[in-house]
Amino acid sequence: MSDVLTQTEVEALLSALDQSGSNPSAPRAEANAIAPSASAVPLSGDVTLYDFKRPERVGKEHMRALQTIHEGFSRNVGASLSGFLRTIVDVKLVSVDQLTYSEFTFSLENPTCFNVLTCSPLEGYMVLEINPSIVYPMIDRLLGGGKGDVLIPRRPLTDIEMRLVARVTKYCLDDLRNVWAQILPIDYKVDRIEANPQLVYIVPPNEVVVLISFEIAIGDLRGMMNFCIPFNSIEPVIDQLSANTWLSYAKKDSRKQNVLAGLRNAPVEMTVHLGETTITAQQLIELRVGDFLPIDKPTDSPLLIDIGGHAKFWATQHQMRGRKVIKLINRADVNARING
Repeated sequence: MSDVLTQTEVEALLSALDQSGSNPSAPRAEANAIAPSASAVPLSGDVTLYDFKRPERVGKEHMRALQTIHEGFSRNVGASLSGFLRTIVDVKLVSVDQLTYSEFTFSLENPTCFNVLTCSPLEGYMVLEINPSIVYPMIDRLLGGGKGDVLIPRRPLTDIEMRLVARVTKYCLDDLRNVWAQILPIDYKVDRIEANPQLVYIVPPNEVVVLISFEIAIGDLRGMMNFCIPFNSIEPVIDQLSANTWLSYAKKDSRKQNVLAGLRNAPVEMTVHLGETTITAQQLIELRVGDFLPIDKPTDSPLLIDIGGHAKFWATQHQMRGRKVIKLINRADVNARING
């Protein structure tokens, strides 16, 4: 019972019953005046409100695990998209919430980029939605656009635009595979791309889903990316999202990121040895611009490449677009010597 009367209120009701002989309607009126309503009863520490329209089927520990895993995903996909788009792309985890599938679809813009994903070996589908406010700036960047304002059309993506967005989605799915590999190897694939999210029913409207929202920023342009995971899809592996799992993943991911951050900025010297020859001191003094030095080495013979002072690869020289380039053909032995 939610209505709990205090001792004072109980005594007042008993006193009202004793006076019922003179006024039969008085006890009921007085009881109604004394008894507090359900909404007025203060909740104790052991009582919590529960909304049956939005049941929470994923525990708090599992939600924290999902948050930690996808924080790693946001860092990785930001680096991947930065290299692909050749500009700084900042991806930040905004929220991890539980809601119904209908609430998710009605919160999205129409049209939008609604990617329906298969997630083998898990059953069912997942959704990766990318807001038009950031999709079109990405497309503009891939087509050679500048840093100015980008027109956001209110229409579905064309076939060409879908192909371009598919390349962006591929980087997202690759990083999703990597972060989920600690829990379960999942093969994400795009099943189809829809424009109107309200016409796509991967689960019943009242089914609980976990919505993971990211903010993508390219310069001054910002937009949302949403990853929707139906509960019935991850229910078979939900117990694997334990505290030990996500804590170990967080430590491993943190160490990996620190190492990678240090390696990315480390300078490495690469040297291609075209050949060797021997000349006299007099010939060295007489060298002028335009002179030729004969090297006893065929032009089609492989060249040795040193990286950091160590022989690493054999390569051949070629020309491409008016420039001399080298093509790696094989790994070199550490004791390799130049045949000159």
